[in-house]
Amino acid sequence: MPHHASRRTLLTAAAMVAATAAGAAAATLGTHGTPDDPRSPGGPPGRRPDRARLRRFVDGMSLAEKVGQLFVSRAYGHSATDPDPADAEQNQTLFGVRTAAELVARYHLGGIVYFAWAHNTRTPHQIAALSVGLQQAALTSGARIPLLLSTDQEHGAVARIGAPATLLPGAMALGAGGSTADAQRAARIAGAELAALGIRQDYAPVADVNVNPANPVIGVRSFGSDPHAVAALVAAQVRGYQGAGVAATAKHFPGHGDTETDSHVGLPVMRHTRAAWEELDEPPFRAAVKAGVDAVMTAHIVFPALDPSGDPATLSRPIVTGILRERLGFQGVVVTDALDMAGVRQKYGDDRVPVLALLAGCDQLLNPPDLGLAYRSVLAAVEAGELTETRIEESVLRILELKSRRGLFDEAYTTTEAVDATVGIRRHRDAADQIAAGTTTLLANPGGLVPIDATAGPRLLVTGTDPASPTGTTGPPTAVLARELTALGCRATAVPPARAVAAVPGHAAVLVCTYNVPEQKDDGDDDPQRRLVTDLVASGVPVILLAVRNPYDPARLPACAAELATYAWTDVEMRAAARVLTGAARPAGRLPVPVPGRYPLGHGLTR
Repeated sequence: MPHHASRRTLLTAAAMVAATAAGAAAATLGTHGTPDDPRSPGGPPGRRPDRARLRRFVDGMSLAEKVGQLFVSRAYGHSATDPDPADAEQNQTLFGVRTAAELVARYHLGGIVYFAWAHNTRTPHQIAALSVGLQQAALTSGARIPLLLSTDQEHGAVARIGAPATLLPGAMALGAGGSTADAQRAARIAGAELAALGIRQDYAPVADVNVNPANPVIGVRSFGSDPHAVAALVAAQVRGYQGAGVAATAKHFPGHGDTETDSHVGLPVMRHTRAAWEELDEPPFRAAVKAGVDAVMTAHIVFPALDPSGDPATLSRPIVTGILRERLGFQGVVVTDALDMAGVRQKYGDDRVPVLALLAGCDQLLNPPDLGLAYRSVLAAVEAGELTETRIEESVLRILELKSRRGLFDEAYTTTEAVDATVGIRRHRDAADQIAAGTTTLLANPGGLVPIDATAGPRLLVTGTDPASPTGTTGPPTAVLARELTALGCRATAVPPARAVAAVPGHAAVLVCTYNVPEQKDDGDDDPQRRLVTDLVASGVPVILLAVRNPYDPARLPACAAELATYAWTDVEMRAAARVLTGAARPAGRLPVPVPGRYPLGHGLTR
């Protein structure tokens, strides 16, 4: 990346340039204090926004610049100024420009969200260079306001940035571990690495309480089904992320934990009563607000008990303003979930959705499907008097306060040195393994098969489902599990399911990984995972079941000689499972959700 980029800094409202590269790295990594720094609810950088100064800044902006600050868009390409030809063509088709830098300048954007599928997240140094290039574009055009660069880095099942960055246990695994200290430590590490990459807002933690085993979109992304346990872990992660200088975003308000429709493809309906919402869904969001969370993300769900209009929560003034702002007292930034999702596009057109979101009380408009249309629609709504410029300024001021609180007006850039000193370092990877060690849950072990005596070098067969890596940089899980078991003294071999039954003879045990096994609906059920486990159990060789995503699988399969839940199929959880299986670590995880018909909330064996 350009050497001069690391020296740029915003020292005044006019965005004048001057600072040292060392200062840039230090601020980026959030070294100005501790997570509990009293100067700022979220901890370092510990800067209290100068509201009067920011107000003067807003007064000097044009309406077009103010509206642009509200939008957080995708942009295609690994580079801000030199994308691959296919990405340049995609940008041209969708946005009328060829580069992400041009997109930032054209629409005066407030932020860019990174996605792997947009080719933004290839390697740590590439991501950092992209961040620098985008900040340069923002600081040399329009109002010269730094961008708030963001991504979904929940860890576990949802992550946009892969190895060699550190990959940590996800929410439900942390819920199984039950340690708020570990949850905060995981978020602090994740936040430090994001900050070193120039990403200063993470769409995490998930504050949804997963009380529905059939929930197709939350599941292991939630910390669990106990609202008070979830609340404590959410607050811990808010402190962790913001202690590293990254804005945390509690999602998906007012709660997405008891739905049976994925809001990416449909419009879910929450059937909780108001009293049930207050008991189950509200506590984690209230805890996040109390912990000083910088942002809250809305859900594209209908919640009749909170707003009978039929509008999704993202577009509901009774929910966003009446409950989040007024009841919970949240004064930070409200960001919509992605506006290209089906859940928010069913009732209104793409031109109306951003206007209605602002009228509801939202501030940041995330990833509209047609940025140009959304931008023009907000401008037109102001010109027509449907939205006042004062209302726009309220959101812009909140966004600028967040940027100021996270230090972007002092240091907008990251450095190569910050990446090398922070991302994927040994200390972080060791911490990830230490945290994961407390998450693997031993659900059943009637014959004492676990721990396996690795000193005897037993032959083990590993098979089952190999879901795609969330980041494309880990797995496949059966191969990783076999490798780790072998490293611990066993002789383990991974084979595909089609060859598994024939390969059983001569092995001391079979380990089978399952992934979200569906409920059995009738006698003619032909689910391939259920058929595989049934055939393996019938072989007479002991079968050890590992549910590598939702922990509900054991209730939907024949009983096995031992049953474990890992809550994710990433390498860090497979390593942890291998250590538990061989006795290198004691099983310590406890179910953060009940498994209906099989195991209660809090169940977990220690041997």
